[in-house]
Amino acid sequence: MLKKLELRLNDDLRKLNDEGRNKGKESIILDVKKPDGKKGPRYIVKGYGDREFIKMNSNSYLGLSLREDIHKAESEETERSGIGPGAVRFISGTFNAHRQLEKRLAEFHGREEAMLFSSAYSTVSGVVYSLLTKETAIISDELNHNCIINAIRMSRPQSKAVYSHNNVDELEDNIRKAIGAQRLIVVTDGIFSMRGDHAPLAQIQDLVNSYDDKFPEGALLVVDDSHGVGDFGPTGRGTEEYTGTRVDVLVGTLGKAFGVNGGYVTSSETVITYLRENAPMYIYSNPVTPGEAAAARRSLDILDSEEGKKILEHLRAMTKRFEKGLKDLGFEIIEGDHPVVPLMVRDTAKTGELVKWLTDHGVLATGLNYPVVPSGDEEIRFQINADHTAYDVDTVLEILGRFRQK
Repeated sequence: MLKKLELRLNDDLRKLNDEGRNKGKESIILDVKKPDGKKGPRYIVKGYGDREFIKMNSNSYLGLSLREDIHKAESEETERSGIGPGAVRFISGTFNAHRQLEKRLAEFHGREEAMLFSSAYSTVSGVVYSLLTKETAIISDELNHNCIINAIRMSRPQSKAVYSHNNVDELEDNIRKAIGAQRLIVVTDGIFSMRGDHAPLAQIQDLVNSYDDKFPEGALLVVDDSHGVGDFGPTGRGTEEYTGTRVDVLVGTLGKAFGVNGGYVTSSETVITYLRENAPMYIYSNPVTPGEAAAARRSLDILDSEEGKKILEHLRAMTKRFEKGLKDLGFEIIEGDHPVVPLMVRDTAKTGELVKWLTDHGVLATGLNYPVVPSGDEEIRFQINADHTAYDVDTVLEILGRFRQK
């Protein structure tokens, strides 16, 4: 019987609603209109008739998901290999498209090997869980993504510690306290998705390297750069490229800048071979489809070309245009080079009011409240995509300007 459980669950749901922390019903996109002239793509949402929306809450930073050549790559591979993989990788679910993509990702990041997971969340879970032992100390940035937090909770390390956001001095204090463990892992996001700022990877990697001889099994840096790979750095190689460093284990995603689906990790051949043998999220889960793998490889090829450079230039230009417009309107933002542009509201009710205004005026945007962000850091997280036009950006700014006047 579910009645007793449902009473408790309904109480919890009412509490979320009363505190303004419930996410509510999800918007259902019924149709997408391709870019046309000065307008980027427009979205038709269930419940709003034929009103066209500008989407400002998508992780598809390069704006590739609507491209015909990527669709063609996926459909041709699907025609060849079928829709689904049919099994987990080690049984019969590995297709040539999977290995081609893994080799391409390793080449893109200058690593020996790479491996695919069904999502970036499961990638982080599989990597952290598999590399942690009962003799391992792990240290994590306080603003790391939920996937890192839960991966550490799921594991049973010798010790775990959290350092204040990007505070390298505090990180070093925690490393000193961890001496005595066999292995040290420092884990951080590359781009922090709620803020759009980045980890000081060069400083962190130098620090981790300097303590390597204090741990019999070494000290290593694991970075989840899901929001950085593809859209950050001069050629889109992420926070590593932006900070001029090279981390030990790098996690990325195919479901954000590359516009497809799935996650991956890249490192040395030994590390990747070990993860293939030990990561349960890889061993017991189907991979992305062969068609998705082919589409992602096509996205990589686009990014790694002259056209890709132009896409990145446009993305940066639109990001700066939007940031300047928000500042000119008097809004508080966290400024940076990443296409995540947080408009800081710092109040749950006001965040909801602004999201409603935007929705009523044809803009899809997401308000972030506690506990997704710390209390007092409530925000609207705008995300610029490369298929946004100057007209799109200016339209959203005009709508925000009218809210400001109101």
